[in-house]
Amino acid sequence: MDRIAVLVVDDEESVRTFLAELLGNAGYQVRCASTGAQALEMLEGGSFDAVLLDVVMPEMSGLEVLRHYRSSGGSAPVIVLSALAGADDAVRAMKMGASDYLSKPFSNDELEDVLARALGTRAPARQAAAPGPARQAAPAVLDSFNEARVLISTSPAMRRARALVERIADTDVPVLLLGESGTGKEVIAREIHARSQRRSRPFIKVNCAALPGELLESELFGHERGAFTGATAEKPGKFELADQGTIFLDEIGEMAIRLQAKLLQVLQDEEFFRVGGKKSVRVDSRVVVATNRDLEKEIALGNFREDLYYRLNVVAIRLPPLRERMEDVVPLTDHFLKKYGRSYIQGVSELPSEILKAFTTYDWPGNVRELENMVRRLCVLKDPTLVLDELREGRAPASAPSLPTAYAGDEGLPPPTRAPAPEPEPVRPPPGSSVQVLEMPPRGGASVSPPVTEVPLNQMAPRYNNPFDIPQPPPPPPSVPVGEMSLKDIGKRAAMLAEREAILAMLQRTAWNKRKAAGKLRISYKALLYKIKECGIVDPRASAEF
Repeated sequence: MDRIAVLVVDDEESVRTFLAELLGNAGYQVRCASTGAQALEMLEGGSFDAVLLDVVMPEMSGLEVLRHYRSSGGSAPVIVLSALAGADDAVRAMKMGASDYLSKPFSNDELEDVLARALGTRAPARQAAAPGPARQAAPAVLDSFNEARVLISTSPAMRRARALVERIADTDVPVLLLGESGTGKEVIAREIHARSQRRSRPFIKVNCAALPGELLESELFGHERGAFTGATAEKPGKFELADQGTIFLDEIGEMAIRLQAKLLQVLQDEEFFRVGGKKSVRVDSRVVVATNRDLEKEIALGNFREDLYYRLNVVAIRLPPLRERMEDVVPLTDHFLKKYGRSYIQGVSELPSEILKAFTTYDWPGNVRELENMVRRLCVLKDPTLVLDELREGRAPASAPSLPTAYAGDEGLPPPTRAPAPEPEPVRPPPGSSVQVLEMPPRGGASVSPPVTEVPLNQMAPRYNNPFDIPQPPPPPPSVPVGEMSLKDIGKRAAMLAEREAILAMLQRTAWNKRKAAGKLRISYKALLYKIKECGIVDPRASAEF
């Protein structure tokens, strides 16, 4: 019998390589395309049983590829790979005929489960979990967590957290994990599952911030065939997949009020209805949730249900930020150095003393995740001076605008400016204030502090130094009068305006070279494309007459 053919479409070589190795070991025949045009040529000239399609690609997006493929009569199931900021694209893709979606980062098991659902009984049997290149490479490509990253700790705060995990792991009470992004809440959730009687059953993770309400409801509770446009087959939800196991709801503070009511019903009655379903489904799943928000404040603002909070807050575990347990920096650094030193040929085996000194005096706004990415970058670049430059740049004045961490690229670079102790929703300068524009030194150059220029926000855009410096249309107005907007909405709009002006100024400075602008803003190219679209920035070259 011929092997099942899968086409992987992604512009990032590391992702294509990882997926090809993973699916090849699972029994699939895999071919790859790096652009939308190449993918359409391969789909027209070959026969594929399934397609894994990235949404955000240069030149031709995944949505355009999907539209052309379906309009030409293509019927193979298409699974959309959507990033955090691309949830709206995932919704449109489902309406355009996508069979399913996956939010990056995703686990190996999640990918294989989605493929199995799309292919039905034709999916190859999953191989036994044996050590292999693809399995070992997975965390380095799509997921920066590993089981030991936070449990390596000597701080009293983490010892108390670990002791509490041991005491409550074998019970079935809900657990609320509190802490900033990157402190290791997922690792603690997995440790709770691994120490419980449910350890042999599934551990299912759902990121509540990665999907809008309509998709998140289907993700959690499943849907019946015909429940909405694109629901061509019934789909079990994550709660069903986690039956007898543990379900981990990350970023629970981002869940819509309507879905919070349905989650409360599951916790109380252990049953729910699928989207479009008429028959209740009973489940026995332990619930562990995590958030970096202050839920009591969210309750006061009307964003979180008080009854759900008390139902979840049976046992609460707070994970301190890395700046509050600096004694863990060196042990964690040694662990990541050994891990990535093995992963990369001729990696760094020992860090210079000046790097360790810089590590132990840095604030680490991105916590353990930032430390891991920094060590990983050291092992790849093998140039400590570059990391020292980044640490110095990371201490730039906190008043400079920065893009949210949620839009950081795969390199995990820290934003150019961060406050020493940022709140969950950082305050950014409102329109009319000034920002500090930092000109980053070229990589490999001398280690110098970047010059800082104070520029009023309302004067950044109208500087016409090249043919592309033409006025931009204003961002879309709010949907309601400002007088009727909540303080939270006003803050979000002020932040968007500040980001828009900063991005527009950098685009004009680089003659609308988006890749160069992304490098100077120190975000990924994809993240910049997202922000350009979100802020309503128009490329003048599309309409300029020469």
